[in-house]
Order: sequence, then structure tokens, then C-alpha cells
Amino acid sequence: MKAVLYICHGSRVKEGARQAAAFIEETMPLVNAPIQEICYLELAKPSIEEGLASCVKKGATEVTVIPFLLLTAGHAKADIPEELFNAAQSYPDLTIRYGRPLGVHEHIIDVLIDRMREAAPVQENASVLLVGRGSSDPETKQDFDHIVRLFKKKTKLSDVHIGYLAACEPSFDDALLSLTAAKPKQLFIVPYLLFTGVLTKTMERTVKNLKTDSEVHLCRHLGYDPVIGEILAERVNEAAQEEPICFRS
Repeated sequence: MKAVLYICHGSRVKEGARQAAAFIEETMPLVNAPIQEICYLELAKPSIEEGLASCVKKGATEVTVIPFLLLTAGHAKADIPEELFNAAQSYPDLTIRYGRPLGVHEHIIDVLIDRMREAAPVQENASVLLVGRGSSDPETKQDFDHIVRLFKKKTKLSDVHIGYLAACEPSFDDALLSLTAAKPKQLFIVPYLLFTGVLTKTMERTVKNLKTDSEVHLCRHLGYDPVIGEILAERVNEAAQEEPICFRS
């Protein structure tokens, strides 16, 4: 019997984990698998080990594992596979396929633009600060360069910048200070984050304490959107066609 195991990052903010689970539950009807389970890499339960065990307990003989992350970096490349390898040792006859994160996708750019328009009418000369989680993996910065190119193409805006909340430069704080020093007439701060969490709360505090005469709009995180749900379902279908991965020692 086929199963899908969705692995979310997890968050110290309980609402973030609830949002991730609710997102996946909205997407499940798009996926043709009788068993679909949700688990977390860290900071929330169930764990990857518990998620895999639940699939097997419900009768799974094949499991497609999907890292429910925006970009491909250390978690998708190393942390999740390592946890999955350890968990799979208990099930030597289980067939496991491993998918990829959502990745850079032009339809996600469309959702970013929607989040801006929710915040305020976008002026032709608006400045934008896209905010990413950040990673020590160099592929993250390459992905964001691609995201900026797509964003500029779709919006026709030219003053678009990037700031990272961790592990990358420029930092969110530095990028924000640099931008506000230029005194833009209108500034949108657009989080490239799926869910609320410690990082979004930190951004909210920083923006609240910002001293500027500019019109500043902090947009909401991506959150659930049917467009992103369809991309997630695509990732499941793609992975289901891949060759199984050996997670045995």
C-alpha cells in the first residue's frame, strides 16, 4: 500500500506547526495515496521516526517522503535524509522514495505579489525587501538570485533587495537599515517564508520599532494558497515516479 510522508521543518511557535499541518491537509485531496501522514524535522511532534512508524502501522509498503520546505538547502540535503536513514533501519522491506522541496517556482512569485497587493496598492516606484530564512548552503543565495530575477520580471519593479534572517549576508536588519536610509517613498517587506514562527515575530518587532518617514508595509508570510498546494502535489507525483532510495545500513 502506498503512503506519503510530509516532513515539515517545525517551529517553537505552535501556531507555525499548526499552519503547516493545515496546509498539508488542504493539499491531501490532490494526492492519490490512501495513507498520508505529517511529521516534523524538529521543534514539534510527531518526529520523522514517529511519522514513518505511523505509515507502516497503517499498512504502508511504499512511502514517498516529501520535504515540505521552500528551497533546497541543508535540511533537505542532509538533515532530513539522515533522520530518515535512522528511522528506516527498522523497516528493511519498506520501499522509500525521496522527493524535493517546492523549489523556485514562478507561481510562488505570483503569491508574493498577491501578499504585496493585500498590504497596499503598489506604486510604480515602490522598493521591495524580500526576506529569506537563510542558510549556509550556497545554493540558497543562488535560488534567491533567481527569485529576484523572476520577481522583477513579473512586477516590473527595479528596486528589489534581499535580506536574510540567518546564516547569509546581507542580514535582514542591515538590508532594512540601508533601504530606509535611502528614504523610499513606499517600501514593501515581503517574507519568503511559508508560516509564522520566531523569525516572523522578530521581523514584526523590528518593523514596529523602525524610525522612518517612508510608507512601510510588512506583508504576511506565504501561508496556504491553492497555487502552492498544487506545487506540493506535483512534488509528490514526481517523487512517486523516481527510483527507490536505499536507506539501509
